[in-house]
Amino acid sequence: MSASSELRPRRMLPSGTPHSARGLLAAVSVAVGIVALSDLFAVFAGARITMLIDEDQGFAVAPQRRLDAAYSLYESAGDFQSVVYLPCAIVFVVWFFWTRRNTGLLAPDRFSKGPGWAIGAWLIPLVNLWLPYRIAVDMWGAATPLPTDGEPYRASIWPVNLWWGLFVSSTLFRRYAASRYESAEALTEIRAAVTQYMAADVLSAAAAVAAVYFAVRLTSMYWRKATASSPYSR
Repeated sequence: MSASSELRPRRMLPSGTPHSARGLLAAVSVAVGIVALSDLFAVFAGARITMLIDEDQGFAVAPQRRLDAAYSLYESAGDFQSVVYLPCAIVFVVWFFWTRRNTGLLAPDRFSKGPGWAIGAWLIPLVNLWLPYRIAVDMWGAATPLPTDGEPYRASIWPVNLWWGLFVSSTLFRRYAASRYESAEALTEIRAAVTQYMAADVLSAAAAVAAVYFAVRLTSMYWRKATASSPYSR
């Protein structure tokens, strides 16, 4: 090898990748934020229904016209949630795949499955309740800075656990609340189902906040580690 080739800097990452990382992270943050707002709007609409049902100390005397308006608002809130969820899911999975592919370049020995599973893991029923979490844990470990001399190698994964715990809890609780709401007939049953839906929406909003924190932390860790030995970072 010639001296000139030894002095020539070598890029660690492909040209233009840092810009695309910032763009993806911003898109994820905005999309997930909109989902959180839709969840809070649904909580507000659900609270109107429960307040009307409880009005005048009795379920049967709630004004029908006001109840109909509250139900209409609640259905609109649910439609809004459905509309914003799909594009958010697509943007998040794109970011998830991009991060899996690039963290795999930093520590390929940490992953037992290929990058394509960062997409496929979300599409398989039941498997999608566990496998994306395992991939996220592996990505977190791959992006964690290497320990300095004399320090143990430990990667605190509480942001991953917090996000995934809230996400799975809200998903399962929402399915349960949906089944109760669809079968509800009496006002007391409707109130109970709406209250459960509200709890699921609160969990979903919290999961959205945790997802943004997880994405920002993981992306930041990845770039710090990826550029630590790059000649362009000095």
